Amino acid sequence: MTQHRKPDLLERLAGPAEQVDTSPKVADETKFTTCYMCACRCGIKVHLKDGRVRYIEGNRNHPVNKGVLCAKGSAGIMTQYSPARLQKPLLRVGERGAGEFKEIEWEEALSLATDWLGGIRQTDPKKLAFFTGRDQSQSFTGWWAAQFGTPNFAAHGGFCSVNMAAAGLYSIGGSFWEFGEPDWDHAEYFLMFGVAEDHDSNPIKTGLTKLKERGAKYVAVNPVRTGYAAIADEWVGIRPGTDGLFVFALIHELLRTNRIDLDFLVRYTNAPWLVVRNPGSADDGLFARDADGKPLAWDAKAKAPVAATTADFAPSLVGEVILPDGRKAVPVFELLAGRYLDAEYAPDAVAETCGVAAEDIRRIAAEIAHVAFEKQVVIDQPWTDWAGRRHEKMIGRPVAMHAMRGISAHSNGFHTCRAIHLLQMLLGAIDTPGAWRYKAPFPRPMPPGPKPAGKEVKPNTPLPGMPLGFTHGPEDLLVEADGTPKRIDKAYSWEAPMSAHGLMHMAIHNAWAGDPYPIDTLFMFMANMSWNSTMNTGGTIEKLTDKHADGSYKIPRIIYSDAYFSEMVPYADLILPDTTYLERWDCISLLDRPIGSAHGPADAIRQPVIQPDRDVRPFQDVLIELGARLGLPGLVKEDGSPRYPGGYPDYIVNHERKPGVGPLAGWRGEDGNLPGKGAANPNQLNRYIENGCFWKHELEPDQLYFKHANKGYLEAAVKLGLIDSAEQIVLQLYSEPMQKFRLAALGHGAVQPPERDRARVKEYFDPLPIWYVPFEEEAVDPDDYPLHALTQRPMPMYHSWGSQNAWLRQIYTRNRLYISRELAADEGLEDEDWVWVTSHHGKLKCQIQTMEGVNRDTVWTWNAIGKRAGAWNLAPDAPEATKGFLLNHAISELLPDRGGYRYSNSDPVTGQAAWYDLRVRIDKIKSTEAQRSEPVFPTLTPPDLPPRPAVLRYGAANSRKR
Repeated sequence: MTQHRKPDLLERLAGPAEQVDTSPKVADETKFTTCYMCACRCGIKVHLKDGRVRYIEGNRNHPVNKGVLCAKGSAGIMTQYSPARLQKPLLRVGERGAGEFKEIEWEEALSLATDWLGGIRQTDPKKLAFFTGRDQSQSFTGWWAAQFGTPNFAAHGGFCSVNMAAAGLYSIGGSFWEFGEPDWDHAEYFLMFGVAEDHDSNPIKTGLTKLKERGAKYVAVNPVRTGYAAIADEWVGIRPGTDGLFVFALIHELLRTNRIDLDFLVRYTNAPWLVVRNPGSADDGLFARDADGKPLAWDAKAKAPVAATTADFAPSLVGEVILPDGRKAVPVFELLAGRYLDAEYAPDAVAETCGVAAEDIRRIAAEIAHVAFEKQVVIDQPWTDWAGRRHEKMIGRPVAMHAMRGISAHSNGFHTCRAIHLLQMLLGAIDTPGAWRYKAPFPRPMPPGPKPAGKEVKPNTPLPGMPLGFTHGPEDLLVEADGTPKRIDKAYSWEAPMSAHGLMHMAIHNAWAGDPYPIDTLFMFMANMSWNSTMNTGGTIEKLTDKHADGSYKIPRIIYSDAYFSEMVPYADLILPDTTYLERWDCISLLDRPIGSAHGPADAIRQPVIQPDRDVRPFQDVLIELGARLGLPGLVKEDGSPRYPGGYPDYIVNHERKPGVGPLAGWRGEDGNLPGKGAANPNQLNRYIENGCFWKHELEPDQLYFKHANKGYLEAAVKLGLIDSAEQIVLQLYSEPMQKFRLAALGHGAVQPPERDRARVKEYFDPLPIWYVPFEEEAVDPDDYPLHALTQRPMPMYHSWGSQNAWLRQIYTRNRLYISRELAADEGLEDEDWVWVTSHHGKLKCQIQTMEGVNRDTVWTWNAIGKRAGAWNLAPDAPEATKGFLLNHAISELLPDRGGYRYSNSDPVTGQAAWYDLRVRIDKIKSTEAQRSEPVFPTLTPPDLPPRPAVLRYGAANSRKR
């Protein structure tokens, strides 16, 4: 018989032993989808319990992040359950900006929008200006605009990175960020220019880890040493806006020491192509061509011109030749070498301007050359080039580069981006082992296509193509006979001929000014244009509320869609509330912003992992519904019935941009057995869900490098529907489209710029990369405004919606102006001092913090942390509103007056917003009274939103009750 021991006194006092569940049930269901907390678009696995999100982790099988997830992605729970979520459609009943709305039903909202938009389409479609912010379905929204018939469409890229994208697509058929990646596995030397840590963060972090583990050298060229640059082996604290000059000095040294890859230049670039030298004539600076229009090169053995695309001849790279018709011509390389060997690009000549010692420039150039030519990577993999020549090995220069907004967001950014690509080509470091590599679906032929549509705008008529595209010459511009822009943002005009992404930052100003014409309706999605996504915040707010003498608004109607009560919501007349990214279908398409890698094309979807608990609808569904109501040809059948009655998922599966090519490339064909190209598969979305919500096609080993000239890859890309022709894609050192614009400025051709723009186009449309002082810096007195001022995003935040997130707010609830300790000592400043920051345009008040890792003449801060009081359903006295601030208040969307006209504060080639050209001075505020950041705007009043708890908690209900 078993005897039980009686508990002693202590055990009786302690009570029953605690039962610890070592394997608690955290979820009753899991679903895969794609993150939307930044533009990285990582795969995520969402754990659900009782129909609510319990936990988010990375998808280990996803090609982008391979299971890695950053703070933003993990904190998606708090964005999902934000108190700032809009609840129902809203109609303004008070003055704009007052935040006075009434809730309406969707039928009334859609009927009203249809009435407004229908009247525009029946009379003048360009009176609709449709601009989207961080929209990740721009191929769809752009197509919708084309069906409506308005050329006035653009998205976020015009004030983010169009310089980088356009410069790359016109130079090498791809670009940094979403179009390419370093060869992390083989690079021995890595140069990173101007990359903030909010972009592509998980792939870059894992890539940098690989570099560090292998002992490769990492050099960060950036005025600010944060994030990625903080772990660099060498930090080059360059002066903002001088990256191009620094790169030219590296090129100068490589040319001077004859450390360039001539074989690569001859085989894969237009270095041997002949350029006509005929000053004053319409063909000066253009390529010499044969009767079939093929560019010519000079055969040194035959002493005669041959088609440059001929496979085997002895091309001459230097020297002037006489063409059979008597014209003179020189190879591209002759022009290139003549320019960059000039003493003005020597390290000693540029050092002071760049803020980088001449000996450091020479040393870095020597290090690059040593790695490129003494440590070449050899992969034992045969491959065949475009001409059918077999190569037994893949040989590469292990110098990789990466760049982003830090070089892009300057008024000289286009040429700086091209300069970096020029450096890559001279080294033979484009899509070779150890170098920078194309992400599928790139490379693309050059000059890129398609061209922008919008030359003719007619009532009830779609555009013949997409609103955004690529100009090849003056004949492709969207201008009237007198040179007046046809688009409200002046994209593809003489003010920004190669816009590519449009000028979103100018849409509100130009609509307010009626320049080049007034509009009727501004339709915006996810674009916080009254706050952090605009230059001149105060001025933009005034323009949104400004009226004519008769009391009518200068921008008559504003329709806005967002998921949250952002600063933009109070300035709209009609609010169409969007879902969150966890509540809707989305398509991450190869037609749009690809997630492919150097190993093959990939795309993905978002699926609804939970259902909305509010009366909201996905914006894409709303657009499809509006399109059907408006009778847009692509959105209705011949009988007028909706073409996509199932909404956006119906569109994703069944829409074709051209035969066999749709939004998704995976599991095409009726049986789902075709990759890339094929008929619609009614089961396609289910196949994606079964595979973790993504598709990836793995390239064969012989297709992984030299994609611009790799026969196997080019033929496979045609079969997949990525490109239309398997011809070699020749890399462009010299850009003929730019010379065509310059010739027009010199008086040649049927389409010429107005007199006001001639000198500007002539100067900045150089077919070889140039450097010039950024426009604002050139326009202001350096003694009055001696400092550069930059704004960038931190790794845990992304645009506006990150800094409303309760978890991420615990990392940043306010921002400071960071300055070097050396500058602080000179100015008598200490940590936490309040200062005025003054530009030629305006001023703001904030606190400073000193640091070491910043260029001596540069101040900077985090963007989008500062909030307007009351926005995002934050408490009016939240630190984001009282201590946070935006540099945007000091940035003008226009440059200072020159000759009676103010150009946009943009790059003259692409129209890229020049956020990073800002010049300021700082003055200490000596008052000891309690301070708050300025300027101060009236507190916004949210519409009917859920109660805002004093402390926002999540997951308390899941804790074990004791």
